[in-house]
Amino acid sequence: MLAAREGVRVTSSLAGRVTRPGAVDGEVRVGGFGGAEGLAAWLRQHRVDAVVDATHPFAATITHNAARAASATGTPLVVLRRPGWRPGPGDRWHTVDSPAEAAELLPRLGRRVFLTTGRLGLAAFAHLADLHFLLRSVEPPEPPMPPDLHVVLARGPFTEAGETELLRAHRIDVLVTKDSGGTATAAKLFAARRLGLPVVVVRRPPLPPRLTAVPDVPAVLERLEPVLG
Repeated sequence: MLAAREGVRVTSSLAGRVTRPGAVDGEVRVGGFGGAEGLAAWLRQHRVDAVVDATHPFAATITHNAARAASATGTPLVVLRRPGWRPGPGDRWHTVDSPAEAAELLPRLGRRVFLTTGRLGLAAFAHLADLHFLLRSVEPPEPPMPPDLHVVLARGPFTEAGETELLRAHRIDVLVTKDSGGTATAAKLFAARRLGLPVVVVRRPPLPPRLTAVPDVPAVLERLEPVLG
């Protein structure tokens, strides 16, 4: 929506962790900046008028670096965070603060685990040799990882019917997920509810101090109006 505005130059920065990212309007750069100091230097060099942090809710390092760089350069910062998921009637949620806490809880909940926390957090579960893991991720995982692991490479959105069939086909008895929010991957929660499965939900990391988030793109544009004119 920003790229479609006349006279607005938009550069999207991608971390580079996905080899085939979706199409992005405007200019695109890939890779890190070199921490908050590197990002601040880039903002000054390119005379940036505003920063939109639209990263994944669990990309805490990027968010903290963006906050520090924006503060150092006096650049307005808007954080976009889609609302988190909330349990509904019939849900059996166990909320934890980290993948490590999820791993500690798992042996008491089931033996066949559908793990949807992403390929980069597998180390927290690598010691659970007695459990079977079904991992779904966009990219192949890298060690360390659990010894009994089956990988499915797929990108959402997913359907409730498809997720239910997946859980049944792999005889899953517990689901682990991060509170990513949004609709693209929420179907697994509905499938777990339908099958009466326990769900371990990892809470989102907190935002940096004095920083608040808006829930959707229109709210971002409203925050940017003083800059866009």
